[in-house]
Amino acid sequence: MSSPLDKFYKKSINERIQSLMSAGFIEHEHISNFKQSFSLPEGVSNHMVENVVGTYQLPLGLGMNFLINGKDYLVPMATEEPSVIAAASFGAKTVRAGGGFTTTQEKRWMIGQVILKNVEDSEAMKEKVLEHYDDLVERAHAAHPSIVKRGGGVKDIDVRIIESNPEEHTPEFFVVHLYVDTKEAMGANIVNTMAEAIKDALEIITGGNALMGILSNYATEALVTASFRLAPSLLSRSGLEGTEVRDRIVEASQIASVDPYRAVTHNKGIMNGVEAAVLATGNDTRATSAGIHAYASQSGQYRSLSKYYVDEHGYLVGTLTIPLAIGTVGGSISIHPGAQFTQHILGDPDAKTLAGIVCAVGLAQNFSALRALVTDGIQRGHMALQAKSLAMTAGAVGVEIDVISRKLRRSQPMNLTQAEALLEEYRNQS
Repeated sequence: MSSPLDKFYKKSINERIQSLMSAGFIEHEHISNFKQSFSLPEGVSNHMVENVVGTYQLPLGLGMNFLINGKDYLVPMATEEPSVIAAASFGAKTVRAGGGFTTTQEKRWMIGQVILKNVEDSEAMKEKVLEHYDDLVERAHAAHPSIVKRGGGVKDIDVRIIESNPEEHTPEFFVVHLYVDTKEAMGANIVNTMAEAIKDALEIITGGNALMGILSNYATEALVTASFRLAPSLLSRSGLEGTEVRDRIVEASQIASVDPYRAVTHNKGIMNGVEAAVLATGNDTRATSAGIHAYASQSGQYRSLSKYYVDEHGYLVGTLTIPLAIGTVGGSISIHPGAQFTQHILGDPDAKTLAGIVCAVGLAQNFSALRALVTDGIQRGHMALQAKSLAMTAGAVGVEIDVISRKLRRSQPMNLTQAEALLEEYRNQS
């Protein structure tokens, strides 16, 4: 049975919008009104950041074919890089044939830090801080009672003692961690407010001097995992048996686990998907990126974030675990029209569901890239999209873009000079 979304990538932009309406993903309205709804008004942008002179646009596309925890999703992705959305969609299509992605996030706590120095007998003071647990929680909650009413708030308190380091000329630091459930918000302001609210009390308790109270973007208490399992028969490509492709993918994962030079590029591919989805949903790409890359270095060496192995039945299993504290309310999510649309087309998910979707996109992107690398090579898909970019840079418009890009892919060299020559020839013949 055909779907309005069939051959989505071959449709014009207006046809794609109409397809989304026909499939029930967005409400029926005039296409021009739909496009206008994405515009960020000056009255909003001028209050989002400082010294505004305009807005800077990025393409917003849809990752197709995603089946996550038994539910279908079209995943909005904002990115400037060709092939990212196509690769994620292709990876998701293959995983879909094997049953789709499974995602889990057991808890979603943000971490607030109060950092003190000049704390004498730090081990004794650690015990003393924990003796004042209830009082500290009460002070933190009093600073932000609304999150407590919504079922969130401080879930735990811990103390880390960071010893002095003569080589780095650093003193001992006494660091108190607040673990906060921020519910549907990313929670930076909530956690910052709570951390600052207990600084004075901690100075009195420890006799130390508080340096700062601030959240940590290293969200190790908000780990999300996406995984899939594929039969080798789904992996054959370019004349290679599925078992050989499977084994090559595993080996590609292994080199990224032990070689940081490969791991950086491996993880960049994951972040192509993660950051595009995070940005599209109005969340903080810098915070998520910093935390995820720190997690890749948790062993002391920068390593791959994803893992691939062969299970006892010969199936390829792929997994990705990343720290991901993103929200569905607050910040730009509540005021940016694009973010409101993306949340809506995802079905207005809760924060844990959204984290799972983003993680699945990162894994789909990574799987697709690895499969291409160990079979056709990464350039085959890239060059097709590069040809379009060259055609547009040469001045091609409308149908000329597809015509010139096809000619470019069949010619050598594939560069701007050649694109300009082909465009001139085409126009002279038309």
